[in-house]
Amino acid sequence: MIPLLSHSTSTVESWLPLLPLHGGAVLVDKPTGWTSFDVVAKLRRILRIKKIGHTGTLDPIATGLLIVCVGKATKHVGSFQDLDKEYRVEVKLGARTPSDDCETAEYDQRPIDHLTDSMIVDALKTFIGSLEQIPPSYSAIHAGGRRMYELARRGKTLPPIAPRRVNIHTITEIEYCQPYLRFTVRCSKGTYIRALARDLGEQLGVGGYVTALRRTAIGNYRVEDAFDVLELIRLLTQTDNANVSLDR
Repeated sequence: MIPLLSHSTSTVESWLPLLPLHGGAVLVDKPTGWTSFDVVAKLRRILRIKKIGHTGTLDPIATGLLIVCVGKATKHVGSFQDLDKEYRVEVKLGARTPSDDCETAEYDQRPIDHLTDSMIVDALKTFIGSLEQIPPSYSAIHAGGRRMYELARRGKTLPPIAPRRVNIHTITEIEYCQPYLRFTVRCSKGTYIRALARDLGEQLGVGGYVTALRRTAIGNYRVEDAFDVLELIRLLTQTDNANVSLDR
């Protein structure tokens, strides 16, 4: 059984020092601006261990649940990756961006005054179920030995991206306050929320892109049980908060 360290683990402070020796999975709440690799790299330096990795990338602008496997637990990364994911997402309607999120500049602005709540709800319903989704151009997919986002940021011509079969189980808690649309989505592994925002915007005929994204669950694991990065570093180093550096 994999030791799983979260706020609900009663022996967490006694288990943390044993991570490098026995391994385990740690629930981490990734802050915005950090890449998933930043979190892993920080913990690798603190724990002084090479065998460590996360179980599913979050974009730099995204926050939320990241499961980090340490030591012997790294052999179970695939099991965590296969679990369904849940996200709380904010989409801006009425424009597009090259990256399908707010990391790049808007273009193709379109009017949205004609949109109604019922139009948006009806459009969202069409995405529930099994569908083929084309990943964003700014993605971690490899092409010609480089990741797509690296080629896109350098202005290179991108090869066609093959669609992928994904499953969107539910879309709930829908709130629309022009031009921002917020909802919670439960989906299969491999689903790109940025692609969902892009495709929703196109279906509505106005364009759309992600402005905020938070992963709230992986399988039955919840972000409410995850460690804040600063808190986790403090526990691992047993130092005072004021002396812990968050520099990556």
